[in-house]
Amino acid sequence: MAPPNAPRSGIQVAVDDIHVRYRTPSSDSEVRRTASRPARVLNRLLGREPTVVVRALAGISLVARAGEAIGIVGLNGSGKSTLLRIIAGLEKPLRGQVLAATRPVLLGVNAALLPELTGQQNVRLGCLAMGMNPTQAADAYRDIVELAGIGTAIHHPMKTYSSGMSARLKFAIAAAANPRILLIDEALATGDAAFRERSEERMTALRADAGCVFLVSHAAKSVEETCTRAVWLHKGRLVMDGDAYTVAQKYRWWAWNLAKGEEQKASGLLDDAFRQGFDTAVRVFPTPDAIVVPRHAR
Repeated sequence: MAPPNAPRSGIQVAVDDIHVRYRTPSSDSEVRRTASRPARVLNRLLGREPTVVVRALAGISLVARAGEAIGIVGLNGSGKSTLLRIIAGLEKPLRGQVLAATRPVLLGVNAALLPELTGQQNVRLGCLAMGMNPTQAADAYRDIVELAGIGTAIHHPMKTYSSGMSARLKFAIAAAANPRILLIDEALATGDAAFRERSEERMTALRADAGCVFLVSHAAKSVEETCTRAVWLHKGRLVMDGDAYTVAQKYRWWAWNLAKGEEQKASGLLDDAFRQGFDTAVRVFPTPDAIVVPRHAR
């Protein structure tokens, strides 16, 4: 549902026709039957399952602009986390390219934290890993601890943290770098109301400073409340891209019907959503005053 005449200024990320496929083992008896005889013999000798090709992303195109918070919703296996990893440059697509104005920061990856070290030590390590000098890392420490809100646990080894505490500390470290492009995968769902309020304030400040945020979440309600825009993915395809409230509401109604076993109605809602969506066309033109290097130069 992206408006066809959206402004071109302030572009931070351009995702151009991304396709991602990978092979994975499958225990499906039908896959075994359809495999060639030599393949079946080889699989038995090696004690392995046959493999199938999974289409993780199929022709995804979108443009993110300064000041946007883009929520990505969809069922498990829809390609949400894969899209973030592609934008971050951690995976290479089969086809397509991603261009970014600056280096995207993917929460939990760019901050290389070590479980044997304390949270305090990891704050320093994470800040240095993101390019801060020692003085900047020391200056950022208090704000990071306050945002994470894990109390005296900051002095304990990270291996003693719950998954939620780890995610909150990683978010606080990533946000401290004031990245222009921040990619978040589910971290904001791990804290209490106070943490969610602090994190939302931090995201708002980042966007006000001409940054943009991508937030993957299974909770469409949080996308509706937190983001300015939403992208709905389904089995690697882009269903809708537009106003966060509109897209989240349609996704929630479809997901509710699916969960209630109303498969025919859910199928009709999904078809309607596909028909209402707009395809985004990304065209990259060389500029004489700058050299733009794709995230995945081929």
